Amino acid sequence: MASPRSYRDKVGSLDRVRRAVRAAQRRGQRVVFTNGCFDLLHPGHVRYLAAARGAGDLLVVGVNSDRSVRGLKGPGRPVQTEDARAEVLAALQAVDHVVVFDAPTPLAPIEALQPDVLAKGADWAADQIVGADVVRARGGKVVRVRLVPEQSTTRLVERSRAGGAEKPAGRRLRR
Repeated sequence: MASPRSYRDKVGSLDRVRRAVRAAQRRGQRVVFTNGCFDLLHPGHVRYLAAARGAGDLLVVGVNSDRSVRGLKGPGRPVQTEDARAEVLAALQAVDHVVVFDAPTPLAPIEALQPDVLAKGADWAADQIVGADVVRARGGKVVRVRLVPEQSTTRLVERSRAGGAEKPAGRRLRR
């Protein structure tokens, strides 16, 4: 039995992750790619990533770099560094690989990785999903994952700045 790898080993360069993806595809595994800022991880992220992982055998998460997040979200973001965000994502059971990309869109990692499935939140219109054409051109599919209402990093940041938490949305884990 192989010794378990550290969750930190899940974070890699695009080239290293590409090699892992190719090896998985040669074994017949379906590779799913998704991306985002993942600035403050919340239950919406966890459920989204679990659903994305359920669309295949291996999940690769592309994480926007700090510079990319600032360009997309504005000053004051990200709250956590790209290294911190990548490490937290890598610790999740649903996530197999994490790669940081420094661009406003994930087109370059999608083109490099050639995933079998591209997962994106259902808040994205199907015709606006970057890389969908790349994935479909090689016979892959695009899945839109339903989001958890009221769960967003932007909302968390706003609540924090306003001085407190509201009752969390969704069902409770404790019974």
